[in-house]
Amino acid sequence: MRVRHCGLSLSLSLTCLVLGAVPAAAQHFTESVCPDDAHAEFHACARSVAPDPPRRADGRPDFSGLWRRRGWAFENFEAHPETPDDFGGPSVVVDPADGGLPIQPWAEAKRIEIRDGYLHHNAACILSGPSGTMYMTSRLQFLQDEQHLIMVGEQLTSHPYRIVPLDGRPHIGDIPLWNGDPRGRWDGDTLVIDSPNHNAKYMLDQQGHFITDEAVITERLTRLDENTIHYEATYDDPNVYTQPFTIAFGLRRDATDDPEIWEEACHETNIEQLELFRNVGYRIYPGISGDEARRMRAEWEAGNQ
Repeated sequence: MRVRHCGLSLSLSLTCLVLGAVPAAAQHFTESVCPDDAHAEFHACARSVAPDPPRRADGRPDFSGLWRRRGWAFENFEAHPETPDDFGGPSVVVDPADGGLPIQPWAEAKRIEIRDGYLHHNAACILSGPSGTMYMTSRLQFLQDEQHLIMVGEQLTSHPYRIVPLDGRPHIGDIPLWNGDPRGRWDGDTLVIDSPNHNAKYMLDQQGHFITDEAVITERLTRLDENTIHYEATYDDPNVYTQPFTIAFGLRRDATDDPEIWEEACHETNIEQLELFRNVGYRIYPGISGDEARRMRAEWEAGNQ
């Protein structure tokens, strides 16, 4: 287990333990039809093979088990070097193919402001959104029956979980939620999750990339074999980006002896730590609505003509 700082993109940071930092050899991953953890290479392989997943009695792929995410998308969606505060890694963006985020100019300026002036939500014990839960969490347990897929996460501070109905029930309506209002549907052997009504009061990564509450997030999970899940998430937010973009990475079955999910909830001194950040000027990120984004873009364009 490696001790590191939480990578808050701040001059101050919380010290934490990141279980996902355990070297791959120590995690006892088993064989995979797509063994490469480099995101683009893994994604290309996953798209080229025919899934052969374990199946439930109803014939659907069985996602049950304990899984570890690979890569460090929460540090930066784009390729980034290793630093004293980042593990480094390739871009998690697989579309566009160059691995870059197609961010609009005004939003790039806003991203820098967010990165430098706001506390990352992980340090404030705030959830990471529907897709963020998948790449922020070091270890996940999936529980599945005919009507639900339940995801229990192991993540410092927020200890997230998701309940995804699979029974075709309608969405609850226009009620903003931290993880949105997910519904799962099957596209062949791929589970597609739509999560409208998210509040977007979180950053996508520690570099301040963001979306508005009008963004459409579509996740796709495909169990390729006994030990591998191909995870994709497409973000469509024309308020911030010039085109939709897709991230992808692998989830590997945790084959360690007696694996379990540890609770990593906020502890009693978090209030004191948050006061330290506030005292030096950092604020909790409030999110940006679609209306606010359109106003900010108009103001930025008027001042940069």
